[in-house]
Amino acid sequence: MSTAPAPLRELDPFDLPDWLGTGEVTWASRSGLRAGHLVVGMLHPAAHPAADGPVVDCDLLAVDAAYPVPVVGEPDRTRTHQAWHRGEVYLVAREDRLTLAIPGTGFDADLVLDALGRLARAVGASPERYSACLRLGGGPRRTP
Repeated sequence: MSTAPAPLRELDPFDLPDWLGTGEVTWASRSGLRAGHLVVGMLHPAAHPAADGPVVDCDLLAVDAAYPVPVVGEPDRTRTHQAWHRGEVYLVAREDRLTLAIPGTGFDADLVLDALGRLARAVGASPERYSACLRLGGGPRRTP
Protein backbone atom coordinates (compact mmCIF):
# COMPACT_ATOMS: atom_id res chain seq x y z
CA MET A 1 0.00 0.00 0.00
CA SER A 2 1.50 3.34 -1.05
CA THR A 3 1.23 6.50 0.97
CA ALA A 4 0.62 9.98 -0.38
CA PRO A 5 3.70 12.17 -0.77
CA ALA A 6 4.27 14.67 2.03
CA PRO A 7 2.94 18.13 1.15
CA LEU A 8 5.50 20.68 0.03
CA ARG A 9 6.01 23.81 2.14
CA GLU A 10 5.44 26.96 0.10
CA LEU A 11 8.14 29.63 0.36
CA ASP A 12 7.75 33.39 0.12
CA PRO A 13 10.32 34.91 -2.27
CA PHE A 14 10.81 37.75 0.23
CA ASP A 15 12.19 35.21 2.72
CA LEU A 16 15.06 34.35 0.36
CA PRO A 17 18.45 36.09 0.66
CA ASP A 18 18.51 39.66 -0.67
CA TRP A 19 21.48 39.02 -2.98
CA LEU A 20 19.25 36.86 -5.19
CA GLY A 21 17.45 40.03 -6.26
CA THR A 22 20.28 42.55 -6.30
CA GLY A 23 23.19 41.10 -8.25
CA GLU A 24 24.31 38.64 -10.88
CA VAL A 25 23.35 35.08 -9.93
CA THR A 26 24.40 31.71 -11.33
CA TRP A 27 22.47 28.49 -10.87
CA ALA A 28 24.71 25.43 -11.21
CA SER A 29 23.31 21.92 -11.53
CA ARG A 30 24.91 19.18 -9.46
CA SER A 31 23.11 16.42 -11.33
CA GLY A 32 22.43 15.97 -15.03
CA LEU A 33 19.29 17.27 -16.71
CA ARG A 34 18.53 13.78 -17.95
CA ALA A 35 18.60 12.29 -14.45
CA GLY A 36 14.81 12.35 -14.10
CA HIS A 37 12.27 14.39 -12.19
CA LEU A 38 14.76 16.03 -9.79
CA VAL A 39 17.78 18.14 -10.74
CA VAL A 40 19.92 19.08 -7.75
CA GLY A 41 21.62 22.46 -7.92
CA MET A 42 22.65 25.62 -6.15
CA LEU A 43 22.52 29.38 -6.58
CA HIS A 44 25.53 31.60 -5.95
CA PRO A 45 26.60 35.14 -6.81
CA ALA A 46 28.11 35.09 -10.29
CA ALA A 47 31.12 37.13 -9.12
CA HIS A 48 32.08 34.53 -6.49
CA PRO A 49 32.70 30.86 -7.03
CA ALA A 50 30.45 28.82 -4.77
CA ALA A 51 33.33 28.04 -2.40
CA ASP A 52 34.06 31.73 -1.79
CA GLY A 53 30.61 33.20 -1.31
CA PRO A 54 27.08 32.60 -0.17
CA VAL A 55 25.20 29.64 -1.57
CA VAL A 56 21.52 28.69 -1.66
CA ASP A 57 20.71 25.06 -2.41
CA CYS A 58 18.15 25.17 -5.22
CA ASP A 59 16.67 22.15 -6.94
CA LEU A 60 14.25 21.70 -9.82
CA LEU A 61 11.35 19.28 -9.37
CA ALA A 62 9.19 18.04 -12.25
CA VAL A 63 5.88 17.48 -10.47
CA ASP A 64 4.08 15.37 -13.08
CA ALA A 65 6.38 12.36 -12.74
CA ALA A 66 4.20 9.58 -11.35
CA TYR A 67 5.98 6.28 -11.82
CA PRO A 68 6.45 4.23 -9.76
CA VAL A 69 4.71 6.63 -7.36
CA PRO A 70 3.61 10.27 -7.72
CA VAL A 71 6.36 12.77 -6.90
CA VAL A 72 3.96 15.19 -5.22
CA GLY A 73 0.36 15.12 -4.08
CA GLU A 74 -2.46 16.49 -6.21
CA PRO A 75 -2.77 19.80 -4.27
CA ASP A 76 0.91 20.64 -4.89
CA ARG A 77 0.66 19.55 -8.51
CA THR A 78 -2.34 21.84 -8.99
CA ARG A 79 -0.57 24.80 -7.32
CA THR A 80 2.46 24.21 -9.54
CA HIS A 81 0.38 24.28 -12.71
CA GLN A 82 -1.59 27.35 -11.55
CA ALA A 83 1.61 29.31 -10.83
CA TRP A 84 3.13 28.31 -14.17
CA HIS A 85 -0.03 29.32 -16.01
CA ARG A 86 0.27 32.80 -14.41
CA GLY A 87 3.90 33.11 -15.58
CA GLU A 88 5.27 32.32 -12.11
CA VAL A 89 7.06 29.41 -10.49
CA TYR A 90 5.88 27.61 -7.35
CA LEU A 91 8.66 28.05 -4.75
CA VAL A 92 8.71 25.34 -2.11
CA ALA A 93 10.94 23.79 0.53
CA ARG A 94 11.75 20.13 0.02
CA GLU A 95 14.03 18.63 2.65
CA ASP A 96 14.99 22.19 3.69
CA ARG A 97 16.14 23.04 0.17
CA LEU A 98 14.67 25.74 -2.04
CA THR A 99 12.92 23.89 -4.84
CA LEU A 100 11.33 25.21 -8.01
CA ALA A 101 8.27 23.05 -8.68
CA ILE A 102 7.76 22.85 -12.43
CA PRO A 103 5.10 21.17 -14.60
CA GLY A 104 6.35 18.19 -16.56
CA THR A 105 8.20 14.93 -16.06
CA GLY A 106 11.76 16.00 -16.90
CA PHE A 107 13.96 18.87 -18.00
CA ASP A 108 15.67 20.37 -21.00
CA ALA A 109 17.76 23.55 -21.20
CA ASP A 110 14.84 25.74 -22.31
CA LEU A 111 12.68 24.67 -19.37
CA VAL A 112 15.52 25.29 -16.90
CA LEU A 113 16.11 28.79 -18.29
CA ASP A 114 12.38 29.55 -18.19
CA ALA A 115 12.18 28.43 -14.54
CA LEU A 116 15.22 30.49 -13.54
CA GLY A 117 13.76 33.54 -15.28
CA ARG A 118 10.58 33.10 -13.27
CA LEU A 119 12.62 32.80 -10.06
CA ALA A 120 14.48 36.00 -10.94
CA ARG A 121 11.21 37.89 -11.41
CA ALA A 122 9.86 36.44 -8.13
CA VAL A 123 12.77 37.99 -6.20
CA GLY A 124 12.57 41.30 -8.08
CA ALA A 125 15.54 40.75 -10.40
CA SER A 126 15.79 40.94 -14.15
CA PRO A 127 16.12 37.48 -15.74
CA GLU A 128 19.14 38.84 -17.64
CA ARG A 129 21.03 38.87 -14.32
CA TYR A 130 20.70 35.09 -13.96
CA SER A 131 22.81 32.49 -15.71
CA ALA A 132 22.89 28.70 -15.65
CA CYS A 133 25.62 26.08 -15.66
CA LEU A 134 24.09 22.78 -16.76
CA ARG A 135 25.25 19.19 -16.52
CA LEU A 136 23.99 16.99 -19.30
CA GLY A 137 24.59 13.48 -17.95
CA GLY A 138 22.27 11.16 -16.15
CA GLY A 139 20.22 9.88 -19.04
CA PRO A 140 19.81 6.31 -20.18
CA ARG A 141 22.88 4.77 -21.75
CA ARG A 142 22.67 4.23 -25.47
CA THR A 143 24.77 1.75 -27.37
CA PRO A 144 25.84 2.39 -30.96
